[in-house]
Amino acid sequence: MDTDRLRLQLIETICRLPDETLPQAVAALQRLALAISPAVAGEQSPTQRPRDWPHAPIHRLTENGTYMVTTGTYGKKHLFCDPERLTLLEDALLAVARKYEWNLEAWSVFSNHYHFVGYTLASPTRLKDFLNELHSSTARDVNRLDRIEERQVWHNYWDKQLTYEKSYLARLNYVHQNPVKHDLVAVANQYPWCSAAWFERTATPAQVKTIYGVKTDAVNVLDDFDPLHI
Repeated sequence: MDTDRLRLQLIETICRLPDETLPQAVAALQRLALAISPAVAGEQSPTQRPRDWPHAPIHRLTENGTYMVTTGTYGKKHLFCDPERLTLLEDALLAVARKYEWNLEAWSVFSNHYHFVGYTLASPTRLKDFLNELHSSTARDVNRLDRIEERQVWHNYWDKQLTYEKSYLARLNYVHQNPVKHDLVAVANQYPWCSAAWFERTATPAQVKTIYGVKTDAVNVLDDFDPLHI
């Protein structure tokens, strides 16, 4: 039975119920929706489907390179303006990072920019190759969605090598908490396209307490993008 027909039958059944039973019926339907939606039709929303998360964070500076990277869209345009596109960008960031042997420890993805903190045990010169592939692939994808050819999607990126633990920990916290800074959510782990929820789930309680306790007011980051609330 297709989904539309099932929905119609449910509506007809509810309309025939006595008034005094409607509250119980509504409550039952809400519980059912939570249990099976949206997979009942073989669908999953971009924010609900499983993602290929990194391993638990290690939190260390490496001789080969630990960096914070910020990249904005060309002209700060909101090209990643819905859940599907944000998930596309986040998935690509995690996948291409893994391909080029970059270990991400914090990231935030928005409609017109992203940040991440990560380290590599390989050559840090691969950062350029990693970002070139990420930007090329996501530009093709978003241009295909908009049916536009050869549109410039990304602007230059800014990277900073982190060599001092205090600076490193402050930037980890800054990136985890970035959705709060941009007034998109009240608590960072409520934002689907950043690392806060993953970090809280995989790090030890002591790590979470330590990093979330580091002040970020002295962090100097290019971050005047004003992303969309999605």
